[in-house]
Amino acid sequence: MKKIVLVFACILTAGVALGQKHWVGTWGTAPQLVERHNNPPAPGLTNNSLREIVQVSIGGKQVRLKLTNEFSQQPTEIKAVELAIAKTAGSSSEIDEATTVSLTFDGKPSVTIPAGEKVVSDPVKFKMGNRENVAITIHYGETSPTVSGHPGSRTTSYLAEGNTSDFSKAVRTDHWYNIQTLEVMAPKKAGAVAILGNSITDGRGSTTNQQNRWADVLSRRLLQNKKTRQVGVLNMGIGGNCVLRGGLGPTGEKRYPRDIFGQEGVKWIILFEAVNDLGGSRNGVETAQRVIEVYKGIIREAHEKGIRVYGATITPFKGNNYYSEDHEKGRTTLNEWIRTTELLDGVIDFDQAVRNPQDPEAMQSQFLFENDWLHFNAKGYETMGNCIDLNLFMK
Repeated sequence: MKKIVLVFACILTAGVALGQKHWVGTWGTAPQLVERHNNPPAPGLTNNSLREIVQVSIGGKQVRLKLTNEFSQQPTEIKAVELAIAKTAGSSSEIDEATTVSLTFDGKPSVTIPAGEKVVSDPVKFKMGNRENVAITIHYGETSPTVSGHPGSRTTSYLAEGNTSDFSKAVRTDHWYNIQTLEVMAPKKAGAVAILGNSITDGRGSTTNQQNRWADVLSRRLLQNKKTRQVGVLNMGIGGNCVLRGGLGPTGEKRYPRDIFGQEGVKWIILFEAVNDLGGSRNGVETAQRVIEVYKGIIREAHEKGIRVYGATITPFKGNNYYSEDHEKGRTTLNEWIRTTELLDGVIDFDQAVRNPQDPEAMQSQFLFENDWLHFNAKGYETMGNCIDLNLFMK
């Protein structure tokens, strides 16, 4: 009788322990149809091996990987996938081979992803620390000529011929293909912040292989704070993306259910889009009002799910060809709503952090990237990441 009671107690304890943990996104990227000029270089993906490097936010001991073929017109065959700790943040293909683990999909090492679909690997034991660099090595079979991926990786990937683990002579390409999200089993109080954004969030102007986008700066700060060290950061920025129509990739209005609510463990959302909408608009104020209506819908849905939403003000762009008095009126309209509405749970005032005090419609010149007066250099992104109040993520 004692043995039966003891066994039951062990089962109950294990169940409680399992219930105290859940899946949380620790790294992610927003997929799109890769433009032809950003497709994989020769020798291509078919029957070859690709090593991609990502830097996670929160660490853990059990992970799973999401792969996407969402924008491809034909199936993509995956023969095998391995994870390993990478020795750099992307500047080399080297890994710690002793850490290598193989992934499975429904218990099998291979999987064919149908056109328009995605797959999630089985959970696997894989120990990684906070901000750890992880190498994802994919061995392909037949692949689709149209590729699902993320062109703005700011991180180098390595493409080698054949089914191989030797990337010493690999072709380098600064894009990600097929990878979408890395999730970690984390304590119940852990959660993720998902960021809906465009190229300023995607990191145009940041340093390739140095992981210094503003979202990376935020992630490091969260991890250094005892009260927020279990907050993952998911960068869902797409370069050239719009909220309403046009631009690159699916619009923010169409993709937010996947890129925000489709992520595991999201407790907070940052909305930071619309500069491309405003810059290409015929009526800045009207465009801003239409963006606000989309934001209201996201906020309403988020609150129904118990998720907090923070609005980030649109940064200045005077000096860029996006700028006009009309477009500036649109930016002012949207920023004023973000700062004053009671619908949002908080405000991140990027505009105030980076604008020129003598000319508030323009950014400070010290933050300029390629003199385009729209994107930021590494110093600008550091300033943006540092201006965010961490108390927003203690609630």
